Amino acid sequence: MIKKRIDFFKEFLTEHRWNLFNSIINDRTRYITVVLEDIYQSQNASAVLRTCDCFGIQDVHVIENENQFKINPDVVLGSTKWLNMYQYNSNKNNTLSTIKSLKENGYRIVATTPHTNNVELDHFNLEMGKFALFFGSELPGLSNLVMENADEFLKIPMYGFTESFNISVSAAIILHHLTFKLKKSQIKWNLSEQESDEILYNWIKTSVKDSELIEKEFNRRNNII
Repeated sequence: MIKKRIDFFKEFLTEHRWNLFNSIINDRTRYITVVLEDIYQSQNASAVLRTCDCFGIQDVHVIENENQFKINPDVVLGSTKWLNMYQYNSNKNNTLSTIKSLKENGYRIVATTPHTNNVELDHFNLEMGKFALFFGSELPGLSNLVMENADEFLKIPMYGFTESFNISVSAAIILHHLTFKLKKSQIKWNLSEQESDEILYNWIKTSVKDSELIEKEFNRRNNII
């Protein structure tokens, strides 16, 4: 049924827009996902979202414990329209529930941190399975709960006096490096056909004016109550 919906809706798109969607969906992945824990700097948080879209990361998970996640529209430039955003803010501490959910869905928990005994970026093993990259706030970094429950630790090699990059730069460096390696590998990192269809449908609805009215018309023609 979702393919019929897509066929119905795409008549309201320009040919250029439809071709663009089909081109971009082929580069989307859920093999890598990004998790932002308690980020309070809206500019950095928004820059990470924009980076995720640019490198084809479809899902972003946002943990809100002490800080409400805020988006800067001048930085994000509409990229949130094309991402699947998952917010965790219903519990006193949402970090453990996020980790539990990701592990149940087969993700390795990878803490990005400059601490010792980490795997450097170039030596990270992509073939061990899909993974969730956790990024923390500027000064405090990731919480002890993430560090205690992480499966692996990842760091960017640095050669200066400063201890770390800020979160938006770290995310950009890591995602550029890992998505480049992923697409050169033999790993099946693409979305499934069902996933692609669901995301395409949401993209189309986001782009089409009066999408709710169009959907009602589709339901009427197909006797869907």
